[in-house]
Amino acid sequence: MPRLTAINSKTVSIPCYSLYLASPDNNNQGQNVLKNKTLGSMLIVAGTTIGAGMLALPIASAGLGFSTAIALLAITWLLMTYTALLMLEVHQYADQDATLNTLAKNLLGKTGQYVANFSMVFLFYALCAAYIAGGGAQLQTKLVGMLGDGITPQLGSVLLAVIIATIVTLGTSTVDKLNQLLFTIKVIVLASLFFILTPYVHGQHLIDMPVEQGLVIAAIPVIFTSFGFHGSIPSIVKYVGVDIRQLRKVMMFGAALPLIIYVFWQLLSQGVMGQESLMASEGLPGFVTSISSIAHNDNVQLFVTIFADLALATSFLGVSLGLFDFFADTFKKQDTKKDRIKTAFITFLPPLGFALFYPKGFIMALGYAAIALVVLAVFLPVAMVWKQRKARGNDGYQVKGGTLGLGLAAAFGVMIIASQLMQMAGLIPSLG
Repeated sequence: MPRLTAINSKTVSIPCYSLYLASPDNNNQGQNVLKNKTLGSMLIVAGTTIGAGMLALPIASAGLGFSTAIALLAITWLLMTYTALLMLEVHQYADQDATLNTLAKNLLGKTGQYVANFSMVFLFYALCAAYIAGGGAQLQTKLVGMLGDGITPQLGSVLLAVIIATIVTLGTSTVDKLNQLLFTIKVIVLASLFFILTPYVHGQHLIDMPVEQGLVIAAIPVIFTSFGFHGSIPSIVKYVGVDIRQLRKVMMFGAALPLIIYVFWQLLSQGVMGQESLMASEGLPGFVTSISSIAHNDNVQLFVTIFADLALATSFLGVSLGLFDFFADTFKKQDTKKDRIKTAFITFLPPLGFALFYPKGFIMALGYAAIALVVLAVFLPVAMVWKQRKARGNDGYQVKGGTLGLGLAAAFGVMIIASQLMQMAGLIPSLG
């Protein structure tokens, strides 16, 4: 028997190891921390998903009809939730702080690692550049209103990038707390919009059928990108820990919340305006103006503006957090203040430079966002799980569906890429 070297009310110290005698208070405290992290992570998933692009969903799906749009939303939600659970299946055998770079290298080799890295960097740099450019312009407008002329859009972009970079550098816990606050305000604003617009919903508008079959195919990539949160999964695993039960709750409920909000948003927008009015709207400004005049309420425009600002902020936080942790893993940075600052420069300087000096190039790159997201959120999880199951058999947690499920997910990915390429080639109609 090992000789006891020290004993107190909490710890029994034995050569080479220590036993912690947990009290009920410590257990309760640990459970509360885990619950808070789980809830916060759900909101990070939802906040990353529900971006400013949500406002364009009614216009993008204007020619589909309500029932067809809801069916596409539900199918896409199932696909993205399934592949998020596949990522958890992969993470269960990896280190807690592993990102897509390490996971792809371990399971798919150097080729898989290069594909994963390119997809991640291309997509997330493009998104960050778009957030910096668009959010910088919004911030500049508000600063001019408060401080007068002299504030340029470029200065607004720099200020926004510095603010988000500082928050992300402080860590996932800081992002979690701020995101919970912003998401709560965002839900209140949405609830206010629902309250104002619900009396103007007409049931007749909701039974319209698709105007043109090609529009259904064209809408698939837009709706698909509305559920993109997979780049933040490694950051959430690192934050919560490799606790599959809690992580499944995060993915399933975190992805379900955007679906519920999207359904209500489609119900209101398509119920208030109908297909012809939506298709006649000249982009998002025309949609907001039209819906404000129908409701006879100027607050609609104010609420939409506030929501757009909050949606951009929560999405930017989620995307940049995922990219930050990805680079920290790729370049083997330690979790020190000095290394986190270095990682922040790698994360934010390139998209800031592109947003300031080459905005058109990255606006064009966003046209390929759906393709990069298919690789990142569908093909890679399917390939890694298939490889892992071959090596490990039926051990550990496995997502239901077997090989058939993996094949169906990959087939949906091919369909999304095909629809994006057909639209870019002019073979099917472009969306409004």
